[in-house]
This record gives sequence, C-alpha cells and structure tokens, in this order.
Amino acid sequence: MVVPGLGATSVLTSLGLFGSGIWMIPLLLSTYYRYDRVDPESKPIDQQNLLPEYDFIIIGGGSAGAVVANRLTENPKHSVLLIEAGPDENEVTDVPSFSAYLQLSNFDYAYKTTPQSRACLGMVNNRCNWPRGKVLGGSSVLNYMVYVRGNKNDFDHWGNLGNPGWDYKSVLPYFLKSEDNRNPYLARSPYHATGGYLTVQEAPWHTPLVAAFVEAGTELGYENRDINSDKQSGYMIAQGTIRRGSRCSTGKAFVRPIRLRPNFHLALNAFVTKIEIDPTTKRAWGVEFVRHNRKQVIRARREVILSAGALNSPQILMLSGIGPRDHLQAMGIPIIKDLPVGNNLMDHLGFGGLTFIVDKPVAILQNKLPAAAATTAYVLNESGNGGLEGIAFVNTIYANQTLDWPDIQFHMAPASINSDGGAQVWKILGLKPEVYKEMWAPLHDTYTWTIMPLLLRPKSRGWVRLQSKNPFVPPLMNPNYFDDPLDMLTMIDGAKIALRTAAAKVFKQFGTRLYQKPLPPCKHLPFLSDEYLECGIRTVSMTIYHQSGTAKMGPPSDPEAVVDPRLRVYGIKGLRVIDASIMPQVVSGNTNAAVIMIGEKGADLVKEDWR
Repeated sequence: MVVPGLGATSVLTSLGLFGSGIWMIPLLLSTYYRYDRVDPESKPIDQQNLLPEYDFIIIGGGSAGAVVANRLTENPKHSVLLIEAGPDENEVTDVPSFSAYLQLSNFDYAYKTTPQSRACLGMVNNRCNWPRGKVLGGSSVLNYMVYVRGNKNDFDHWGNLGNPGWDYKSVLPYFLKSEDNRNPYLARSPYHATGGYLTVQEAPWHTPLVAAFVEAGTELGYENRDINSDKQSGYMIAQGTIRRGSRCSTGKAFVRPIRLRPNFHLALNAFVTKIEIDPTTKRAWGVEFVRHNRKQVIRARREVILSAGALNSPQILMLSGIGPRDHLQAMGIPIIKDLPVGNNLMDHLGFGGLTFIVDKPVAILQNKLPAAAATTAYVLNESGNGGLEGIAFVNTIYANQTLDWPDIQFHMAPASINSDGGAQVWKILGLKPEVYKEMWAPLHDTYTWTIMPLLLRPKSRGWVRLQSKNPFVPPLMNPNYFDDPLDMLTMIDGAKIALRTAAAKVFKQFGTRLYQKPLPPCKHLPFLSDEYLECGIRTVSMTIYHQSGTAKMGPPSDPEAVVDPRLRVYGIKGLRVIDASIMPQVVSGNTNAAVIMIGEKGADLVKEDWR
C-alpha cells in the first residue's frame, strides 16, 4: 500500500523491482493518486490479537482459501481464521500490465523445478521457474487473469473416476455462483451469471491483432465462440478477472467484502509450519505457524482446511506426518498416515519460441510506448490487460475427434520475449542469457507478437517431495515433463496449427511473418521440421503456472487418492484439502476459475457436514 510520504521508488524497492521497474514510476504514481482520491475497496484487517481457538482454520488465502473463508463466515455461528504467509496486495498488483514484474518480487515464492532432462533446456541449469503467489489472493495476484473454466468433459471424467458430485452438471452452479460477468453479449447466456463476487469481463482495451487472431481461427474452420459454454473448440477474445480495468484477485473479490464480519479473523505474514494432529485419535486439532519471528499454535474446534496450493499443501501435509511412508522415514518425520501425498503432479507446459514480426505498430513495445500514454489509458480510461489477449482451443491429430475435447490451447499475446527491451521477461522465464542474447536481443525495437501452444491434458506425471524437514526450505518439485512420448507428439502438432493460424490471410494486413532465426540449440536441424519443433519445445519450455493434482481426490478404491470426494483426508479426522491439489486430472484450460469453483463447492461440503 502506498501511503502519504512513501514514494513510488520505495514501493518498487520493497517489491524488489526498483532496478528493472523504474520505468513504471509514472504509472504507479498516477495509480496512487487515483486510489488516494477514491478508495473503492477497503483494505482487509490484519488481526494481531488472535483467539486461542476457532471453529475453522484455513491455511492459505489464495484462489481457494479466500473463497472458503468468505462462504464459511456466512454463518455467524462459525468462527473462522484465515492464515496467509504473505502480505496484502497494493496498487502495483492492481495494474494488469505489471503481471510479469510481480514475478520474482516479494509477492512470489519464486520456486524452481528440479533440473529437467526433457524440457527447460534453454533455462538456467535446466530448471523452469515456477512462480507461486505469497500474498493475500495467492497466485490470482501474479497470474494473467485469464478466465477459463475447463471443458465439460473434464468434470464428467472426474465424476466417472468415482467422485460423485463433481460432474459438469453438478459443478456448473458453483462457477455461476462466483461470477459477475460484465460483458453484455454474455449476460443472457445460461453459462454465465451476474451478481457474484468475482468480476469477469474482457479487457477494456486490446490491440487489432486479437481480432485478426479470432478471424484467423474461422479461416481454419473454428468458430468464434464463448469457450466457457457447452462447447470449447474455437477462438475467442480472452475473458479475464478484471474489474474496471484493474486486477480482480480473490483477495479483492472474496476477502475485502467480509473484512468487518465479527466471526472472521485474518492473519497475514503468518507462515504455517505444521498441522497439529493427535497421533492416537488421528484428529487434526490445530495449526502451528510463525509470525513476527514468534511461533504460535491455534486450536481448531471443528476442522483445519488446507488451501495452500498444489506445491505447499503437500509440503505441509508431509511436514505434519501425512505422506509416503518411505519418504517420511527418510526425512525423520513421525508417520501419522501413509498416503501418496505429492504424487500425480501435473502442469500445463507451453512452447514460447514462436515469434511473429509485424510491420505496423499494432503490437506492444515498451520502448515505443510513452509512459504518459500508458498512464492516461489506465488512470482515465481504466483500461489495461496482462498482455494475453486471445484464447483458442484446437484439436491435433491425436485428439478424440468424436468429442468436443481439444488437446491444445493457444495463448495469443501482442508481444514476445523481446518486447520489454530485455528488462524482465526473459529473467522471469529463467532463460539462459546466451539464449536470449542470440535469439531475441536482435529484435530490439521490433514489433512482434506470439502464439503459445500449450498441452492441455499431459499424460506425464511428476511429484513433490520435501527437501528438508525445515518448513522454510522449499520442497523439491519435479514435473517430469514429456516423460510420456505422446505429450511431445501432441505439442509438435499444436505448434503446426499455431503456424497455420499466423499464416492466415487476415494477418497479411500487418505484414505478419514468422521470425525465422533458429533457436541456438536447434540450428543443426531443418527449420520447422518435426525434429526442429521438438528441439524448440524442449528448449523454450514455459510453465503456464497450472500445477495441480498432488493431493488427488478419489474413491477409497483409488490407490493414488489422498482425499475422498468430500475432500476429507483419508484416515484423518477434521482435515480437508480444498485447492488445485485435489484435481484427479488437470482441467483443460487455465486453472484459476476451476480452483475458485473448488473453493465454492468445498465450502458447501463443509457447511453440509456441520449443519
């Protein structure tokens, strides 16, 4: 929060952004004066004097935990404590175009994968950067705000795996419950709703390239459609969690409105180290955390709800004695329950190496975008976006042609890795300096744009394990990208469809052409051959930040299940997991909307059990 007397330089420095983000100062100052003039949402209250016990303790104030806190406090008889490891948001996080600059800041856990042998080969030490939000609102504060629910077949598949109540017909009402869609052309759709806490709309401003992108899809035979309806295959201008041109995080949407509820307490900058579980009764009875360098333990009368995300939830479970027996024994942690925690790790991986040049100034180029113009657009017109304008879902030759269940998604952005003049983007991706210097530095002051194909339903599975029983040491994260060969074959075909999209007639008005400089590690291969595309995909492997599945939901007969269909941890009383960890299969699309839905449904399950 910018306060009187604290300048923009101090805010950027506190975020760790000053050196590379100095160009943002004019916009930051204008944003401050806008909020100083009218404060549309009051800040949540960081409660310093906590009660010794609450009915429910929620660990993690991210995309799911914020929702659960809101819904459980609807009952005035339920006392709720929400514990978040990071601080509150500020004016910088509100600006959509600053998304990239929030990564590697103090709002980010800044995780890295283990070294990969089949992906991330263009990254430093072959490790992909995995941003994770350490802030109220979680990764909904760092993401690019894209609102995609997934495919209806995803949820029907969850139900068919033995999870009643998670089929599409059952979960659609929970998507609608959250939503306040402000696009008039969707207002009467049975697949959208108004009046919910979460604002959804198109960005108020976008480039001409995204309209061409959608038209290019029709040239390829795909419809321009609402990809959040009953059919998904098609091209669309992206919908986002945007409110009046600003980011609408789950902290803003779900926590700020309940700040004055007397049965709600929020503890910020409180790092959870362990769930307290009685080893005899196998009941979770409290939470241990460190705040202001002081260890505290708060009791939970009814339940502990773990919503720390697909990386931190398994870490906390294992630190608490719930996890694979052999691993816990090796770490010297007393075993309370032997469960396959940390298995089934999935992520959406994209290929960031397709760069297209245009002759006209229709793309975003930081060095040719005057700060005053950006300030005017954001402050006066309340416009802005995170840089991702178009979404598409397409079918490769490996997709099931009898179902509307695409296997590749496109992210279209009117910029590329070079568009910020080398200030930050290549660093947040973790690219090797020599790869950036040879490949993208020559495009300095050149207008470019990108189509990034990403794999929707990977067959490869990774894992999360403890690196140490010290809770402040990050866990080990191995996505095991491309362990299954079909994942690579699907990505190669997806890249070919992306190239056909950019070659559509509609793009010729901008002089669009593929940047044909080969990636440094792939120069020995015929350009655009299958072998070259495979090398490129392995080199410029970009996470889409959709880690999931590490506390898998499933019936008792599923040996990989950690939680039951009511999200209760098997063998432990009074403990649930409500976040992306529970996904049996990652949804076909950006995960934020689905995680909010999981929070909505999970909260109802808790209410039903304690009614």
